Amino acid sequence: MTVRIAIAGAGLIGRRHAEAVSAANGVSLAAIVDPGDVGAEVAMRHSVPHLRSLTDLIETAPPDGVILATPNQVHVDNALECIAAGLPALIEKPLAVDIHGAERIVSAGDAAGIPLLTGHHRRHNPLIARAKAVISDGTLGRIAAVQASTWFYKPDDYFNVDWRRRKGAGPVYINLIHDIDLLRHFCGEVTTVHAMESKAIRDNEVEDTAVILLRFADGALATVNVSDTVVAPWSWELTARENPAYPATSENCYLIGGTHGALSLPNLSVWTNPDRRSWWEPISATKLIFDFEDPLIRQVRQFAAVIRGDEDPLVSAAEGLRNQQVIEAVKLSAATGQSVDLTTTHTAASKP
Repeated sequence: MTVRIAIAGAGLIGRRHAEAVSAANGVSLAAIVDPGDVGAEVAMRHSVPHLRSLTDLIETAPPDGVILATPNQVHVDNALECIAAGLPALIEKPLAVDIHGAERIVSAGDAAGIPLLTGHHRRHNPLIARAKAVISDGTLGRIAAVQASTWFYKPDDYFNVDWRRRKGAGPVYINLIHDIDLLRHFCGEVTTVHAMESKAIRDNEVEDTAVILLRFADGALATVNVSDTVVAPWSWELTARENPAYPATSENCYLIGGTHGALSLPNLSVWTNPDRRSWWEPISATKLIFDFEDPLIRQVRQFAAVIRGDEDPLVSAAEGLRNQQVIEAVKLSAATGQSVDLTTTHTAASKP
């Protein structure tokens, strides 16, 4: 069965999804949905219909599923429309611009029995699966500390799109949420967040830089630093070679430290003492082997398997909601100067 998938949103990520759908086996691109002329251009490039709205798509040629790559601020309306039409949806992160909206999406999908996925494509990377296996099999011992860097420079014309300067955008929502997803995947649930933000460089409505402290349920601590106004090589985009649009470097952006070893990513090197554990003893690195395949293509294939009923979502909307709860805690902590305890209530971060 070939699964027909439509893409709503013809921006940067929407165009990448269109390429991934076109390249994936067992999947075909059904249509491009976008109110602008750019949607017509993308549709023409892929020789598929162009529609101006989801309503037009649903009423004229409903597909088997929809990838929602629309602006964050309209995800809730888009997702609820897909659910009402009985269409499985893969919703780009974040699910919504606040916890209430994300909860509405998850609740509506659960009530209707419609599969919903979140577009945290990095979990589909074979590199991530290999790293997760190393952590899970105890090679690193008990995880004690993590460092994560998400530094890059977005050019000024990136912000010519108005929504990228507004609430619900910014590197915390747009970029850091991917890193939060992977840190949760590797280290478990986040229990406490403390954060600071700054918009001193660009002075947009949203931050351009944030520093975050995380505590995980088993006691591990993480320091996370994100900025979209730093010229630097230490980010997933510039190290993981997932997207050819970014120049690849040989640097790492994640360091995961345990009682028996440490793991650097994305070069997937495991550092250990060959004999006795001690800072006075020799230490060596083993670089692990992994398969390389575009995670967006793997994500599309998995979405198709979910639509066919063959698999459960690798990253469900509920997982996306949990990531967003951490992000909301980051925003709340930065606004108040107080630590946020995520164990008291999952909606605490959404309170003003």
